[in-house]
Amino acid sequence: MTAPYKSLRTLRRRHQGGFTLIELLVVIIILGLLAGLVGPRLFGRVGQSKQAAAKAQIELLGAALDQYRLDVGSYPAGQIGLDALVKNPNVPNWNGPYLKKPAVPADPWGHAYRYKCCPGDHGEYDIWSEGADGAPGGDGENADVSSWHMAAPSGAPATR
Repeated sequence: MTAPYKSLRTLRRRHQGGFTLIELLVVIIILGLLAGLVGPRLFGRVGQSKQAAAKAQIELLGAALDQYRLDVGSYPAGQIGLDALVKNPNVPNWNGPYLKKPAVPADPWGHAYRYKCCPGDHGEYDIWSEGADGAPGGDGENADVSSWHMAAPSGAPATR
């Protein structure tokens, strides 16, 4: 009676080796379909999050400019730019740096923020990013993000 038991044991051992090629192909196809359906939705969110990050940075730069103005009496001139927030442009009463980091941050796409002041075209000063393409205008991730298009609280019109 040991012979049938032994052959059954060897039969099981031979078929326990792993997955068949068909099973692996089915799993790979399912993973590919999931990646094809979910991937584009996730990548679309990356562009939106960069736009939101640029808006937040512009708000912080605006707050730093307002603090600079309280100390110095005026906003930095356009030719001095946002660098006046991190190093003294030889003006009296400068009490900076006004940013936590030692340099003005680049926008989320790696471009420098644009600054126009005294006056700007849309307010006392203008700060903007030209989006992913680094060119004026654009749609989606290439759209400009600016201080004058920021939503004001309570539905009031934006002042910048």
